[in-house]
Amino acid sequence: MNLSLQDKTAVVCGSTQGIGLATAKELALLGANMVLVARNEEKLRETITILDQKQGQKHQYLVADFAHPQQVQEAIEKFAIKNQVHILVNNTGGPDPGPAIDADIEAFRIAFNTHLICNQIMVKALVPGMKTLGYGRIINVISTSVKQPLPNLGVSNTIRGAVANWSKTLAMELGRFNITVNNVLPGATETGRLSQIMKNKAIKSGSTVDDIKHEMSEEVPMKRLAQPEEIANAIAFLASPAASYINGINVPVDGGRTLCL
Repeated sequence: MNLSLQDKTAVVCGSTQGIGLATAKELALLGANMVLVARNEEKLRETITILDQKQGQKHQYLVADFAHPQQVQEAIEKFAIKNQVHILVNNTGGPDPGPAIDADIEAFRIAFNTHLICNQIMVKALVPGMKTLGYGRIINVISTSVKQPLPNLGVSNTIRGAVANWSKTLAMELGRFNITVNNVLPGATETGRLSQIMKNKAIKSGSTVDDIKHEMSEEVPMKRLAQPEEIANAIAFLASPAASYINGINVPVDGGRTLCL
């Protein structure tokens, strides 16, 4: 099975922490030249230094804040003028928790821009190069909520569903160019974002963070939370030549927590 990404170039968004960082590390280990995208330039510089370079890889970064789509567009379009990319991993932190009925209209607008609009900007800039190369992998890191809406994540459930359908539409449009478009759906994963969510739950409920973590783990058949590297492994496979005929699917990486097939 060919998992090598040598001589491939990959753009990974949100790549200085959590799932994005784990993904950047894994793709680099497989030989990819990495292009990291995040808003904090200091963290981007630090991340570049820890990526594997044993196969002659060359790594670089773009500074862009996905809360500002125009900034993302300027950065990626400037990059795409002189560079072609084989792999794009769209990955952005989710909206704040809370019931959909209580969410401000502005919260939906911000989430729509941060996720779907910025994803579209990235794709429009990089797909022409993928067509020229005859190899394209677009992988969107979303959520298991596209299969089964999660309680108290009203805005996230809504926006993630929109991204999933956008992705499926692209898969139908781009498959003829040897460009695949797939979604990875992480379950509860031990990242900084989840730590903050558990802290907030603990404060509101009067429980400890360990209690909240135990409750969340008990909801998973495997009785534990995911590690970011386990999500990255699924992304890396979908980015590889081995996944050449996998297109337009949702891949839950959740330890079996999602009840539906």
